[in-house]
Amino acid sequence: MTHPTADRSWSSLFRMAAAAGALFALSGCASVFLVDNQVQSYARWADRPTPSGTATIPQAPQVYRFDRLPSQQDQRSGAGQDALEKLAAISLAKVGWTPAAAGVTPPWTVEVSGATLRLPRAPWESPFDNYWGGGFGPGFGFPGRDYVVTGSGQIVYAPLFLRMDTPYYQREVSLVIRHAASGRVVYETRAAHDGRWNSSNPLWMAMLDAALRDFPAPPAGLRQVNIEVPR
Repeated sequence: MTHPTADRSWSSLFRMAAAAGALFALSGCASVFLVDNQVQSYARWADRPTPSGTATIPQAPQVYRFDRLPSQQDQRSGAGQDALEKLAAISLAKVGWTPAAAGVTPPWTVEVSGATLRLPRAPWESPFDNYWGGGFGPGFGFPGRDYVVTGSGQIVYAPLFLRMDTPYYQREVSLVIRHAASGRVVYETRAAHDGRWNSSNPLWMAMLDAALRDFPAPPAGLRQVNIEVPR
């Protein structure tokens, strides 16, 4: 016979476990991943300081137009460049810069570029990691090794299962702002991120937002800018 107190205890534990599971599921739905960026920016708004001793920094709102390098005008890269500029326009709007209306000559041009390097594995990973060594003949092997040791003590490299590499990506975005009339570069910023995340609009948006952090008067030197992106 089951004791009533035991039944109540198990029932309470079941309810607590179910509630914890539901809470975990909800927290998982609302989780984020961190896009950590290495950012470096350079501001050259004026060739020399003004009489007051400060550089001439344009205040928002400002208007601009996108400018492209010859390689970015190529038909093969046109669609990707269109998508990148749309994301850059969203990030620039957050700092008060918007594309100029048709027929308006803007004071600034913006050149945006992005690059991805796909590696077969992370830089710190060895191509020989996670092999499974298999014993044969008089030798023997241990899981995790890529070799076996024969009865005479000889080491024979013989992986039983090949390693399944997980791609690793190194990405960078850059924005260059020029004075439209003179072509002089007045602002340059880059954000670099690496990790296993697949390419997506939220990922590139996070990198662009990081590149424009502290715009238009960024601190000197390399800095880390973390952006949280919902999963």
